[in-house]
Amino acid sequence: MTAAIAIDGLEVIFDRFRALKGVSLEVKEGESYGLVGESGSGKSTLLRAITGLAPVAAGAITVNGKRLGKTRDKAFYRDVQMVFQDPYGSLHPRQTVDRLLQEPLAIHGIADGEKRIERALDEVGLGTGFRFRYAHQLSGGQRQRVAIARALILEPSILLLDEPTSALDASVQAEVLNLLEEVRRRRKLTFLMVSHDLAIITHMCERLMVMQNGEAVETLTASQLIGHRVSADYTRNLLRASEGFVRTA
Repeated sequence: MTAAIAIDGLEVIFDRFRALKGVSLEVKEGESYGLVGESGSGKSTLLRAITGLAPVAAGAITVNGKRLGKTRDKAFYRDVQMVFQDPYGSLHPRQTVDRLLQEPLAIHGIADGEKRIERALDEVGLGTGFRFRYAHQLSGGQRQRVAIARALILEPSILLLDEPTSALDASVQAEVLNLLEEVRRRRKLTFLMVSHDLAIITHMCERLMVMQNGEAVETLTASQLIGHRVSADYTRNLLRASEGFVRTA
């Protein structure tokens, strides 16, 4: 199976701070792959490096067989879309849902806009009744559904998901995760997903990479993580922390 995303020896440096230190990974076509680790481990930086939002100092990024240069062209953004953590920050509050969905279509000169907008809203479970509402009139879960619709409207093959449910209530989180899983299956998408929540990653992803201080600690399958078949102490500590504190006395 061909790799949808291949990263080799990736280095990202911000003002002499090495945010990523020679990270390599491979995500297969149609796979859902997770990145876990505590805050500051470099997970989101890796997604941003793929999209051209973080400065790559060394290493190679290949997407769907094409090695990326310093800039990203329109064809890249039709193929790769990102869903950000905060639906409050990623959608303009004074724009209607219709306008938010029209924008990527206009940028890419796509003609069948009507059909795509209806399909995207339908697919994320909102329907056309939401089309002329403003982002500030929507709940957090509804906003994130609009953000997902906006990512899907260009019909990409890869979605980069940066903590897509961490700003949502637990009950809404489950709904959005189930929606993402359904969309991936239906559209045969590739996911690269960042989360600090191990339960979410094991539910959503087949394989995952544990990161610490900008480096890869180990690569595991979801079942290895669930079964605690891990080799690094750091991963064991993450597992312990995710299970909460057990009172001994």
